[in-house]
Amino acid sequence: MTISAEASDGGARAPASTRSPDATGEPWDGLILGASLVTLVGPEGYGEISDGALGWRDGLLTYAGPREGLPGKPGALARDVITTDGWITPGLVDCHTHLVFAGDRAREFELRLQGASYEEIARAGGGILSTVEALRACDEDELLRQSLPRARALCADGATTLEIKSGYGLDFEGERRMLRVARRIGRELGVGVCTTYLAAHALPVEFQEQADAYIDEVIQWLPRLHAEGLVDAVDAFCEGIGFTPAQTRRVFEAARALDLPVKLHADQLSDLGGAALVAEFGGLSADHVEHTSEEGVRAMAAAGVVAVLLPGAYHVLRETRLPPLAAFREHGVAMAVATDCNPGTSPLLSLRQGIQLACTHFRLTPDEALRGATVNAARALGLGDRGALREGLRADFVRWKIRHPAELGYWLGGDLAGGVWIGGQRVHPQ
Repeated sequence: MTISAEASDGGARAPASTRSPDATGEPWDGLILGASLVTLVGPEGYGEISDGALGWRDGLLTYAGPREGLPGKPGALARDVITTDGWITPGLVDCHTHLVFAGDRAREFELRLQGASYEEIARAGGGILSTVEALRACDEDELLRQSLPRARALCADGATTLEIKSGYGLDFEGERRMLRVARRIGRELGVGVCTTYLAAHALPVEFQEQADAYIDEVIQWLPRLHAEGLVDAVDAFCEGIGFTPAQTRRVFEAARALDLPVKLHADQLSDLGGAALVAEFGGLSADHVEHTSEEGVRAMAAAGVVAVLLPGAYHVLRETRLPPLAAFREHGVAMAVATDCNPGTSPLLSLRQGIQLACTHFRLTPDEALRGATVNAARALGLGDRGALREGLRADFVRWKIRHPAELGYWLGGDLAGGVWIGGQRVHPQ
């Protein structure tokens, strides 16, 4: 057994309920003492525990509660005991990213500042199609080389699970290459990765004016990629500059035939009924949702669909139409927060910064935004094994150098993550 200590600024809050200890008699792999815990157990609030203890073995949490409730002496419970302060939260879950891409679109950023709209840039051959061209010119190793730094940045600021979409290949080999790179990122960094098939993202140049024919191809590629173990969920861009509800429905029906869950880029620029459509299919999430109607919100609530808020895109595009936040709260729709990390509309490399933007632009409370980036984000990926600090869940957690958890929605930038653990293994700093 080793005993170590870490120093940082810290704080304490009133204790919460004790979690049941592990009872197998086998020593835990690790135990952290002294930090305050943000368990997020319960329907609201932080679930704070002061002077806490967090134990784990074989990648799962064995204890999350007050130090005084430990079932024995720390040295006898765990092989490695760390004494520290600060606050520990569940690992952040980034449930909507496009982080596998080539090149950048900084020039488009300039054009938007000069007055060009997102739609104007897309219709002129920019936008997604310019990233498609850059990606098609890359082999798999080069694509991995360009994408890994973005994934590392997200993990260094607290993300322990990443959703990664395809959608910049728009042909079979390009989509396959993106999904393979996403899997390789998971193996390389030890981070949880969920892959989403988003070939219905834009219409490639070789299929201009042939959207239905392209959707035929998208549907044919799906079972081949699924058979290779590359697809965890299916997404589409249902929008005037994307695909119609009827075309999206065809993609969703193909996913349902393979028993794959669906999610949707819904109602970002207009209300085409996307939120209601994904609810009809019992989908995991509707994402963006700035233009979702009351009817769409009700459908999401009835189906248990999570609303994924993407404040990075809202910020970069200088949008003014807020998602129907009051309606989501009124109808009990869970709200998640994600980076939407992508080269065109949300070059955001920190989910913690996404929390801050969600508080600033959408007026989420700091605890709502943190829940959005943890327990609700895990739900948006269909993952019930993470997002909170509770016995039996994955040992994904972050120790923050803060005095109160509200600081996660307060600071703009900075180095706040004092340690990141994924499956009980410390991955940052190494």
